[in-house]
Amino acid sequence: MDHGKERRLRRIFKKDNRTVIVPMDHGISMGPLKGITNMQNIIDQLIKGGVDAVVVNKGIAKRVDVDDAGLIVHLSAISNLAPSAHNKVQVCTVQEALRIGADAVSVHINVGAADEDKMLQKLGRVADECDVYGVPLLAMMYPRGPKIQSEHAVEVVAHAARIGAELGADIIKTNYTGDIESFKTVVEGCPVPVIIAGGPKCKTDQEILQMAWESINAGSAGLSIGRNVFQHENPKLMVKALSAIVHGGASVEEALKILGETC
Repeated sequence: MDHGKERRLRRIFKKDNRTVIVPMDHGISMGPLKGITNMQNIIDQLIKGGVDAVVVNKGIAKRVDVDDAGLIVHLSAISNLAPSAHNKVQVCTVQEALRIGADAVSVHINVGAADEDKMLQKLGRVADECDVYGVPLLAMMYPRGPKIQSEHAVEVVAHAARIGAELGADIIKTNYTGDIESFKTVVEGCPVPVIIAGGPKCKTDQEILQMAWESINAGSAGLSIGRNVFQHENPKLMVKALSAIVHGGASVEEALKILGETC
């Protein structure tokens, strides 16, 4: 790995080679959701909680201050109003992201979707550009399409993760498979760090913390959780609790106690 990528990755991963990322690129796909209507306000809360990096689209990246958190600029987009909402297209270049001050870039690939071929071409092209400019690439690899019976089945999640690594991504974000043993299969089959997605809003705090704890114990390099953080009643404490698990080795019970703290 070149020096540029190494330096930028150190802004995203702690010395333990783990990371807590909060993605907030949802404004294109879902609109101004609760929690991300005021982007600077939510980012300020996440920074106070100890977030390692955030993912935002280029227009937001130009308008917010992320302080010393890592800035990951998302290159993919499609709204859920589109007739083919699984076809993520590229709306930002690596060079644009660098001009904004990005520490890394991310792309979203739906493996199994009708337009998978176009998205994989994009992934390969972006990976090459990232190598040229020394920029880490986070690939969000999700199994989604007519042949996918379960987006959390270990076989398809492991396949999606491996595709991302095969085509040059430096970090893979994908679905958690539901238990430690099955997710170990995903991690062991992927030669680059794997982090988990948070998915839809969980019903309880314990549910999201349990998933985080299990993924770390399965060998993941951290997590990239959006709605379960920025829509939480106290995003700062949720980030703090997740960081305690990821970086501090805290148990679920210890992390729940953090959520009980006052501001």
